[in-house]
Amino acid sequence: MSDAADRNDAYEQKIANLSDENIHKALEVFREKVDHRTAAHLNSCVHCGLCAESCHYYLSTRETESLPAYKLNLLMSVFRKHFTLIGRLLPALNGAQPLDREMTREWIDALYGRCTLCGRCSLNCSIGLDVSRLIRIGRTALAAIDLVPPELQSTVLAALEKGNNMGIPKEEWLDTVAWLQEELAQEVGDPNAELPLDRQNANILYTVNPREPKFFPLSLLATAKIFHAARESWTLSSDYYDVTNYALFSGDDEIGGTLSGRLLTTAKKLGATTLVLGECGHGFNSNRWEAPDWLSTSYGLEVTSIIQVIADYIRQGRVSLDPSRVAEPVTLHDPCNLVRLGGIVEDQRFILRKAVSNFVEMTPNREKNYCCGGGGGQLSMTRYADRRLKAGRIKADQIKKTGAKIVVAPCHNCIDQLGELNREYKLGVQVKTVSEIVADALVIPKC
Repeated sequence: MSDAADRNDAYEQKIANLSDENIHKALEVFREKVDHRTAAHLNSCVHCGLCAESCHYYLSTRETESLPAYKLNLLMSVFRKHFTLIGRLLPALNGAQPLDREMTREWIDALYGRCTLCGRCSLNCSIGLDVSRLIRIGRTALAAIDLVPPELQSTVLAALEKGNNMGIPKEEWLDTVAWLQEELAQEVGDPNAELPLDRQNANILYTVNPREPKFFPLSLLATAKIFHAARESWTLSSDYYDVTNYALFSGDDEIGGTLSGRLLTTAKKLGATTLVLGECGHGFNSNRWEAPDWLSTSYGLEVTSIIQVIADYIRQGRVSLDPSRVAEPVTLHDPCNLVRLGGIVEDQRFILRKAVSNFVEMTPNREKNYCCGGGGGQLSMTRYADRRLKAGRIKADQIKKTGAKIVVAPCHNCIDQLGELNREYKLGVQVKTVSEIVADALVIPKC
């Protein structure tokens, strides 16, 4: 039996061996997270079905189990059974069902296996239910009894135990930064160009997705070129630099707070005035919006996205771009956590209109754009890979209709998923970050 099969078997065995104590703990956590507003949402779905056409999982398969309302009903039925009088006394009257082993399996399959927490269903909900928040609460209850799918949990634990979700040793990170500094100096023709580490009192502490130093170092180099051209005071950290926070996906608020808290502590230790989050949709959502709740504190410093920083550089004339250098048609993918859930909608469009010659929008776009299918921890949960690629057909079709040759996505999760969709559906496109496309158009000032 393979290691993967062993892990899967162990996971299934864990579900099969659930005790009454486990179930009680999951219910306690579930109830703790359900405030009055959430309880109202759990009891308000009118089963109108409008959410169906918003979900890329349902649109790709037409399976009832992928309907957002179906997933929500799994949560509602448990809430009614355990936390309402009529549900306890007359469960058949309102569809109340207990949280037992079978329901736990259904929760895992629906909440982890058929949802990216993209939030698009809420846009089409006739009464505005925050479905993705409710689904994440269900994930939190499962996380409390160690039922996060093991592939996702291993990513969370790697970040917790090793400082970054790729488990990159510190020596390897430092070597990569040193090598990229040599490349930067050569590319910009300035021997003093640098990727500073642990610089005190810099304006910016820049955080990255560890997939950049591991697999896409030229993406980090592109951002360094932009900082150099803007003559920015910035630094990287030798220890905590990981912008990602997969606890957002697993549902574990305690670990989520720990991971975000490390970045906050590092920024304050170095005396940085601004924590700049690299191109990572869920990293932005986690560290900009969710972390203050997880940590029960305000940050005390500015937290912003590199997209906002680059847009400001252009507006202020700190960088100069030549759009003729990017002549092929370019389209933009809107990461759910950055756009629909994060509020950064127009800056990336402003940047692309300055950086490329032919910018073509997908339809629909902005807050209404479809999820690529890579969020919600899906890329790490290999057990659901087939579903993920099938659900991604909706995004692949969007890209095809634009006729674009370059797809820009300000999120490395999206970059990875779009790369797989590119191969699966033979799209024949290049996939780039915003920083990479800006670096392509960047006019480097002479020293």
